[in-house]
Amino acid sequence: MELSAAQRRIAFVLVVFALAGLGIYLFTSRHGAAHQSTAPPPRHNAAPPSRESSQEPSQPPAATSATPSVSTTQAPDIYQWLPFTQAGLSSAAVIAVRFGDAYGTFSYTENAAAYVATMRSLVIPQLSGQISAAYATPGVASMRTSRKQVSTGSAAVTSLRAFGPSSLTFIVAITERITATKGAGQTTTSYAVTLTGGDTSWQVSDIELEGAGNS
Repeated sequence: MELSAAQRRIAFVLVVFALAGLGIYLFTSRHGAAHQSTAPPPRHNAAPPSRESSQEPSQPPAATSATPSVSTTQAPDIYQWLPFTQAGLSSAAVIAVRFGDAYGTFSYTENAAAYVATMRSLVIPQLSGQISAAYATPGVASMRTSRKQVSTGSAAVTSLRAFGPSSLTFIVAITERITATKGAGQTTTSYAVTLTGGDTSWQVSDIELEGAGNS
């Protein structure tokens, strides 16, 4: 049915009022939301609210009985394949270091006998004689005296080169810290040091420069 002019005006007014009411509602709801959002933000260092505080406390998760995994594989005892024990190897290494310390320690004020006496219990008699003879070599001895050389030695085992039923050969780095009127300084030289014996009883039987062999 076609509306008359009066009816169309009334319908227009009702639509205007309806739109106005909708606009007022939307404005008031947005204003309220905006008013709430203008609250000051929390301090930067304030702790964030705990999510658990707004929830009912929950029961802790049931403990799970985790059975630790036990490995049945053990590291092999390599010493069962070697002609010496772990204690024997450690004892030999200690002797090698003690010998290296004594070998690198000397003074121009002591003669060959005094020098060798510091390591006599660590070496076999034959090697003791060889070291004494080398220490007393005229050219070496005269330079040591003229320069008033005094050396403090320290040694460290760096590797195991070779072994047999009654011998072990270590590579030993011997450092000599020398004070002298000329040529003072520090030098480190690597030697192949062979020990003979067994168990925890060892003596040094040979010493050579690392590059000379002695394996």
